[in-house]
Amino acid sequence: MPNPRYDVIAIGNAIVDVMAPCSDELIEQLGLVRGGMTLVDPQQARTLYQAMGPAREISGGSAANTLAGLALLGARCAFIGQVAQDQLGEVFAHDIRAAGIDFATPPRPGDPPTGRCLILVTPDGQRTMNTSLGASQFLPLEALDLEAVADALVLYLEGYMWDPPEPRAAMRKAIAAARAAGRKVAFTLSEAFMIELHGDDFRALIAEGLIDILFANHVELAALTGEEDFEAGVAALAPKVPILVVTRSADGAIAVAGGMRAEVPAEPVEAVVDTTGAGDLFAAGFLFGHVRGQSLQTCLKMGAVAAAEIISHFGARPEEDLQALMKKRLK
Repeated sequence: MPNPRYDVIAIGNAIVDVMAPCSDELIEQLGLVRGGMTLVDPQQARTLYQAMGPAREISGGSAANTLAGLALLGARCAFIGQVAQDQLGEVFAHDIRAAGIDFATPPRPGDPPTGRCLILVTPDGQRTMNTSLGASQFLPLEALDLEAVADALVLYLEGYMWDPPEPRAAMRKAIAAARAAGRKVAFTLSEAFMIELHGDDFRALIAEGLIDILFANHVELAALTGEEDFEAGVAALAPKVPILVVTRSADGAIAVAGGMRAEVPAEPVEAVVDTTGAGDLFAAGFLFGHVRGQSLQTCLKMGAVAAAEIISHFGARPEEDLQALMKKRLK
């Protein structure tokens, strides 16, 4: 098999985080859930956007965050995700390409607009998030670049994208293309509520042998297996996937592959500033180690180092030199 063009290609939500400082009074005036995350429709998003002061726009989305970490580590990456023909769509496309990630999905004309997470930051640093998935829910089959999927070592899929029917169909087709080309499929469960909605689908993908690398946190593990005890959940799921990776927040992470188990503690940080994107960057570190042929233990360590970097500052995109950080921490 010839050397692939990409190390990792991902399908995920194309979202731009729009962050602005605001007063406590504005939170009350807008009737928002202070410190929470609420899904809003495009019209609500427009109303909130108009009410916000000067904002900072930072591209986000779970799988896109993972690719940003991978690219900074030196991986060759491509992203498939839907934006609209609007200003935020241009911001997302610019940011992901500037990170060295190939992005060729054509923008979608008309409504809904590009997905956005409107984040209002009060004087105490509390973040109130309002997410409108927008155009990202309407990724059509024809947007898939099946040649690119077949030309990547790993296809990485974001569980959040399984809910809307169009992206779900696209991901099923991408899985078939990757497997036909002899490539690996990695899947992140994303959130426990996705398992409540689509757990049967996820279990079927696993039972059919379509997932090679499964990422979960301890809450998602319990939701998927029905086992509240962590070790019972690992024992139930690990034999069903070639590689199982489970993160446990401050308790570190484990991975099981072919009956072999590895564990790492969480990397020390001076202060946990913002846990947004921790799982995304853990996946980035682990996948980079995996495509470079590192041991299971080293892959976990790389994941832990990348996650520690992201929780040490606001935002879900790395700010430090990840390659230098890996050299320092992996000695």
